[in-house]
Amino acid sequence: MKRTIIAVITASAVMSMLSSGVYAQGETAVPFLLIAPDARASGLGETGTGRADDVSAIFWNVGGLAFSKGDEISLTHAPWLPQFSSDLSYDYLAYRHYLEDWDGTVAASVTYFNLGKFNKTLSNGPTVVGTWSAFEFAVTVAYATRLSQSTGLGVNLRYIRSQLAPFGTEQEQGKGIASDVSFDVGVLYRPQNLRLPILGEMGNRLGLGAALSNLGPKLYYIDQAQADPLPTNLRLGLSVHAIKSEYNNLYFLFDLSRTMVRVKHDSVMQINPNTQDTTWYGVNTVDPLPKALITTWGDGSGLKRIIMSMGLEYWYGNPRLIALRFGYFKENPNFGGRNFMTFGAGIRYDIYGFDFSYYSTFDQNSPLANQLRFSLSLNWGNRSEF
Repeated sequence: MKRTIIAVITASAVMSMLSSGVYAQGETAVPFLLIAPDARASGLGETGTGRADDVSAIFWNVGGLAFSKGDEISLTHAPWLPQFSSDLSYDYLAYRHYLEDWDGTVAASVTYFNLGKFNKTLSNGPTVVGTWSAFEFAVTVAYATRLSQSTGLGVNLRYIRSQLAPFGTEQEQGKGIASDVSFDVGVLYRPQNLRLPILGEMGNRLGLGAALSNLGPKLYYIDQAQADPLPTNLRLGLSVHAIKSEYNNLYFLFDLSRTMVRVKHDSVMQINPNTQDTTWYGVNTVDPLPKALITTWGDGSGLKRIIMSMGLEYWYGNPRLIALRFGYFKENPNFGGRNFMTFGAGIRYDIYGFDFSYYSTFDQNSPLANQLRFSLSLNWGNRSEF
């Protein structure tokens, strides 16, 4: 029986709507690893590298966990591409715990991306002979500690599973299932004492972060020669506690990010020995890590593949009770072209928290238009008030 995997094609198209620019979308595996996992950061234009003051630091900058105390658990759910009436969804669960004896924080997260159900058909007709579910998930464990009072360093280790289909296409032997591992490293600098000209005292009000994520071997399903790189990503972030008072607090956040993948496109000529006819076909060559971290800057795109995002967050209350958020996200039109504003709000009561975010795209046909995300959290022991 010849079988066609509709899911492989459909899932790839869906994933190309999710994360990094068009240049990387067809050339990296499992781009769901780049989806912003929490409604709070989503409402801030998908920023968080320079802030990283809650459990979502596992994603944004694991070095930020070093400044956390106590325990926190968070759950995020997002219906995906609702305007297409799809059954796709994204879920994220994260937990952190401070170890006093180690003077560090351990954390873990589970990311689950549901790609929906698909029909299995015969290659010579539309007859449905079965159905299956496609999904991808990642399990991450983290550890972070302070190198000094002002500097936190953290590391993630991740297991990745992509299950597009339980069989191969046509005559291929194998399954559309793959596994991989990766790691992240992040550092956050939060000076405890700092006086700047004009701005004055900025101690514990300024954050500078850097994170490199999804470092690992290439992932393949059936043919190792067609393996795709993971979506290795570099993030740089700034956070400024602009207004700090008893009842009113205002933050400004700014992030720059870039996918660190280098894929070369070449054309190869093949000659038929019987007819002497020539055929040209494309071949992609992927630079391995760590080489790609350098060569990606020489791929001709220069700084054009850098994504810019910024956000404003206002908190009212003592302790903080209500938050209002605004963000802006900008990507080069030739490398993805995502361009949208985000809005969000949050509420905190005792140890409980609730956040939501809304995406407003400039292109109404964008697959991200009207996207909603919801997060619930519990935070006990000691909440960071950076």
